[in-house]
Amino acid sequence: YSRTADGRLTLKGGVREILATEMLEALGVTTSRTFSLIETGEQLVRGDEPSPTRSAVLVRMSHGHIRIGSFQRLAQRGETAHLARLVDYCLAKLLDRTPGDNPALTLLECVVERAADLAASYMVAGFVHGVLNTDNIAITAESFDYGPWRFTPHWDPGFTAAYFDQTGLYAFARQAEAIHWNLAQLARSLQDLAEVDAMVEVLRRYPALYESRLIARFLWRLGLDAPDAQTGRTFVVAAVEALRGEPVLIDQFFFDWRRGEHEAPLYAGAAWDALRTARTALTARDGRTAHAYWSGEAPCSMHIDEVEAIWRAIAEADDWQPLADKIEAVRAMGAAHGPGPAPSEATSAS
Repeated sequence: YSRTADGRLTLKGGVREILATEMLEALGVTTSRTFSLIETGEQLVRGDEPSPTRSAVLVRMSHGHIRIGSFQRLAQRGETAHLARLVDYCLAKLLDRTPGDNPALTLLECVVERAADLAASYMVAGFVHGVLNTDNIAITAESFDYGPWRFTPHWDPGFTAAYFDQTGLYAFARQAEAIHWNLAQLARSLQDLAEVDAMVEVLRRYPALYESRLIARFLWRLGLDAPDAQTGRTFVVAAVEALRGEPVLIDQFFFDWRRGEHEAPLYAGAAWDALRTARTALTARDGRTAHAYWSGEAPCSMHIDEVEAIWRAIAEADDWQPLADKIEAVRAMGAAHGPGPAPSEATSAS
């Protein structure tokens, strides 16, 4: 059904997806997982990679493969009865929500909440998905379908992952906006099943939900707690301001500041002074640096040069050890962070 696709991807694409899902899982992002990568022995031709190249089949694990685009397709075809059945199915089987008197509105509320958290988790991870269209937003708001992804080294709002994203549509700082637009398309698809005004009000909650989740996830990665929403917001705003103005690696910042290395020469200047002042109002979580990872020399990262080096070892020498070593390092980092922040940790941004 997918435009005569052959069900295969390049082996390099499969290796990249393993690395993406492992890193995102370690950083608390709700993501699909890579179950297996099977090389087929065929030579695969793709227009956007050097070809012919090694072919593979990748098996993903996720709670489902229903996307916002799935609803758009039924709405475009005028299949309202099938659309209603899909709403009921998603609520019961994927989202564990009671439909109530208005199942379509309940579905939209749930997806808006989850998608706001997904957008926030991308930012705190420094992740750029690359193609956030409606077919790449799962109704469960689990991140999936990793094509031209990247982790931005610095807090660069305009950083893009895809060579074809020349207008920056899915740039690092525009991902929350892109996901919000996708949610509006879900609402349009449900307009025959719910009142438009009620859905508009749900969509209007998204910015505040996103901000709240961004604060919760930012503090989680640092192992900090805020006494109230405004204190947390003040700190995160100051942190983003400092990161935007200095060539400090995102992973290095979180690594150093979680370990209490606020006074390192790297963090000299007025913006960092303001952040240190804001930090005094926060409290450290018990055991936040207990894991051996926090005593290491450097943070674990997943920048493009590291990804290319891992692939080069496989392509040139069929050496899979660098991939195994990286996965081990990433999982150690994930254990050091612990489980991602629960939705209940979000504090109202209003």
